[in-house]
Amino acid sequence: MDIAQTNAAQSAGATLNRASTPASDKAVLSSDFETFLTMLTAQIQNQDPLNPIDSTDFATQLATFSSVEQQVRSNDLLAVLGEQMQAIGVSQLSNWVGMTARATMPVIFDGSPVTITTAGQAQADTAELVVRDSSGTVVQRLPVSPARQEMEWAGVTDVGSPLSAGTYDLSVESFVQGDLVATAPAYVHGRIIEARNEDGLPLLVMAGGQVVTPNDVVGLREGD
Repeated sequence: MDIAQTNAAQSAGATLNRASTPASDKAVLSSDFETFLTMLTAQIQNQDPLNPIDSTDFATQLATFSSVEQQVRSNDLLAVLGEQMQAIGVSQLSNWVGMTARATMPVIFDGSPVTITTAGQAQADTAELVVRDSSGTVVQRLPVSPARQEMEWAGVTDVGSPLSAGTYDLSVESFVQGDLVATAPAYVHGRIIEARNEDGLPLLVMAGGQVVTPNDVVGLREGD
């Protein structure tokens, strides 16, 4: 056995062990390094005397251990930063509570009119508001302006009877000379009553019961 190789490995190991700076991680890193040294020592003791392990192999193993160790610590740091960013996100979104949002979300209809914003294709000559129930069936089509407009959707049929209470999806279909050229969501207005973090995702809860992400919101204004 090459004593110089062993001393070099132990010296490098001691240097690596001193490199761990966070006080809270010292016990874990020290334990991992001691396990690594135990395995390295067993490898040296059981090597073939006629074909000893090259010293560069030891250096490679030490470098690999160091790389894995640093990656683990980096992942832990990223996890902590992620939790902090999530907390900051919810804290910022709390300022939205009480405001009226214009967002891509379904309508939870209870018989009361719902404020929506429609916007068709700019080049369209006609447009329709298409209402689908929770099964995806079209239950209503209403002519609307291709231009952007804010309107009240009453939730009543052509004969004036109210639609059943439930969840409806509203979209705008744009036509040019009778041909469908584009489909876009109708933005629903609703008051934000809660901002929360769920499974690492910031969410907003609307007064109507809808739960949306901040990315679904396209506009905000003071609560009505």
